[in-house]
Amino acid sequence: MRYRRVKGATEKFEILSRYITKGAEEHKGRWSEVFGNGKPVFLEMGCGKGKFLVELAKKNPQNNYIGVEGQEKVLLRAAQRASEEGLDNITFVCEFLRHPEDCFEKDEISGIYLNFSDPWPKARHAKRRLTHTRFLNGYKKFLRSDGEIQFKTDNDDLFDFSVEEIQNNGFTLLELSYDLHNTILNAREVTTEYEEKFKLWGKKIKYLKCRV
Repeated sequence: MRYRRVKGATEKFEILSRYITKGAEEHKGRWSEVFGNGKPVFLEMGCGKGKFLVELAKKNPQNNYIGVEGQEKVLLRAAQRASEEGLDNITFVCEFLRHPEDCFEKDEISGIYLNFSDPWPKARHAKRRLTHTRFLNGYKKFLRSDGEIQFKTDNDDLFDFSVEEIQNNGFTLLELSYDLHNTILNAREVTTEYEEKFKLWGKKIKYLKCRV
């Protein structure tokens, strides 16, 4: 499902076309062609304005990065960030990927980032959570055997739910913290915009890293 168009979006998409990939499903098994090389590809589901992913791409030119964001206005800001940095190892997809396994081939993704995902607090909406069994089973279909999922949230209920889902679906927890920024874990070094706000407010960030 695509987000409704915003005023001037067509022109902005054309200007930033270098950083935007259309039709994610059409590129299944061919993401190396999008980047023009065989470097490892990492995925962020719900990249927002791109602060986190752009910083990762800057720090790690040996990798490629895909940011998925369904809101056009937000994604355009992310693409603008990448453009301002002149990066050549990042692209963005303007879609809500309800079934990401339809967009990536087996072993095509080397790691997944889930940062401050929508908690969908109502029980009837649980299947929409990006750490629900439905999504986790999908990730298994395209995540490399040595690939990792990293997850951050400020939401206690979502974190507890996610830990349980991950353990129930055969993933191994490698790192876990209920207060990330009072640890020495590397995950605290690159932050999202939400994360920076929550830190200023004294809110604790929950974090985990796992592998199949």
